[in-house]
Amino acid sequence: MRLCFLVEERYREDGMPMAVIRRLRAWGHCVDVLRPGVSLIRVSEDIRAGSHDAWVLKTVPHGPGLTLLEAAAAVGLTTVNDARSVRGVRDKALAAAVGRSRGLPVPVTYAVARPESLGEIPSSAFPLVVKPADGSAGRAVRLVSSPELLPRLCGELAGEGLLIAQPYVPNSGTDLKVYCVGGEMFATQRCSPLHPELSVPEQQVPLSAEVAALAAETGSVYGLDLYGVDVLLGPEGPVVVDVNDFPSFRQVPDATARVAHAILALARAGSARRPQAVLPTSPGGALGPEPAASQVAAGVGDPR
Repeated sequence: MRLCFLVEERYREDGMPMAVIRRLRAWGHCVDVLRPGVSLIRVSEDIRAGSHDAWVLKTVPHGPGLTLLEAAAAVGLTTVNDARSVRGVRDKALAAAVGRSRGLPVPVTYAVARPESLGEIPSSAFPLVVKPADGSAGRAVRLVSSPELLPRLCGELAGEGLLIAQPYVPNSGTDLKVYCVGGEMFATQRCSPLHPELSVPEQQVPLSAEVAALAAETGSVYGLDLYGVDVLLGPEGPVVVDVNDFPSFRQVPDATARVAHAILALARAGSARRPQAVLPTSPGGALGPEPAASQVAAGVGDPR
């Protein structure tokens, strides 16, 4: 198969996705890599119907890669994940509104364009967790215990753009990351950035049926195939506090091969759904459509 990865400079040395790219190439697949943050890209030529079996995005939320992924989807190319789904979770304000409207246990969420507007949130909602709506990897996440601390916060978050604020969910100080890849789920615990005073080993942990069901429902709500869900175990049960497309998959056993297999399966499924051009009838008889690469490729269990 022929795949195109959109990779931000921040991730060009990371195992996700560089180890996946190397694995796919070792299996005999053609993988092109575009670096939207630094490269000149001929969008009219590089993004065209039939250019690749699938496009895969691994960029920061506010980078230019998502626009290119959406352009690929607009001309009929398969994207991993679906470009509309990626847009839906990368805007945390939008994701919170969609999640609560679909019944997910998402905290009440406020959105402000200026940090000063956080002062309008009722004092009963404190302590608050405040973070950029396009944040990732714990960037600029703040725990605000009382309204009196907001003036200092305004200076720290100036220039971060749209912010969201949610009431703090009491928890043990441990974040639970649920990774979903190829229809399988894996849970990892790690120390919360809001509780740096704690020492929690990052490791794979058992996944309860309740949290697994919640993670599956979350993927369905947002239309994601390859994703991660941040879950807090609060006093009233598990709460979804963030959703990530193409996360790190840290601590997932044999993550590189699992992710590579999942990408191939999604690319093949997308190729099979795309309509194929029918060649005109020749004097010798009717010619059917040329077989797509996905039709002649081996099954998902065979990486070649």
